[in-house]
Amino acid sequence: MTTTLLIGAPVDSGKRTPGCLMGPDAFRTAGLAHALESLGRPTRDLGNVTPAALRDVTTPNPALHALPETIAWTEALMQAAHAAMAQGFPIFLGGDHSLSLGTVAGVAAHAAEQNRPQFVLWLDAHADFHTPLTTTSGNLHGTPMAYVTGRDGFDVFPPLPSVVPQENVCYLGLRSVDPAENAALSQTSIAAHDMRAIDEHGIAAPLRAFLDKVEAANGFLHVSLDVDFLDPAIAPAVGTTVPGGATFREAHLVMEILHDYGLVSSLDLVELNPFLDDRGRTASLMVDLTASLMGRRVFDRPTRSFSA
Repeated sequence: MTTTLLIGAPVDSGKRTPGCLMGPDAFRTAGLAHALESLGRPTRDLGNVTPAALRDVTTPNPALHALPETIAWTEALMQAAHAAMAQGFPIFLGGDHSLSLGTVAGVAAHAAEQNRPQFVLWLDAHADFHTPLTTTSGNLHGTPMAYVTGRDGFDVFPPLPSVVPQENVCYLGLRSVDPAENAALSQTSIAAHDMRAIDEHGIAAPLRAFLDKVEAANGFLHVSLDVDFLDPAIAPAVGTTVPGGATFREAHLVMEILHDYGLVSSLDLVELNPFLDDRGRTASLMVDLTASLMGRRVFDRPTRSFSA
């Protein structure tokens, strides 16, 4: 069986609310390795990635926050993700969502070397489709999908080894997309499903349609799971809470369907801020969701017989 590789990415530069650097250790403390091993999956913790050296970079957008630091993380995580794909199934323990600038670029580079397409499932309240030129907040955790799909404006970032085609991207759970991002997304072939669409049609149908596409193309599938995909009532430990997120059962259903298809080749767990958590319940839920992706069923337990 493929070895699962736990790779810590304590990235805290992509936004201004501190705390995500504690995420990797919170996932470890919540028992992620034990949960995976209990499912019969060999698991190896590779420790935390160290960012590359800082570079002197300039940008026309004065709002950008911690640009050199985020570029340094992108360089290091791109290399780490590329190397990990040849060794097993990597799970990147975040860290804020700017870590995906590097992880998605790295796994896509591996896919290109294997002459197979890379697909991305983005489970998030936000589209993260800004560029360093269009963001008004300056928070680079809002830029990964723009970067990996080849939007302009990333000249100071590492060149992409392989661009992820827009038609190979699917968003599930959107509910906080600003007008600039919405306008940019409307010009793409990205499949974007917001929470209203999920309320009206359910979460399984669009997910299965996307997975059928991945399967038909024999693609690699990277899943990026943001804590704020979930409703804050069940997952409070995130600095970007948006009401109306996925329920406990919707989230587990997504993971169970992903397991049924058996296509996922890499995973991000991002935006966990333990400083904002309630006795570790968000970290524990994220661990449980990862276990569902790896084969655990929520109601996998012996049924008691009440026969006389």
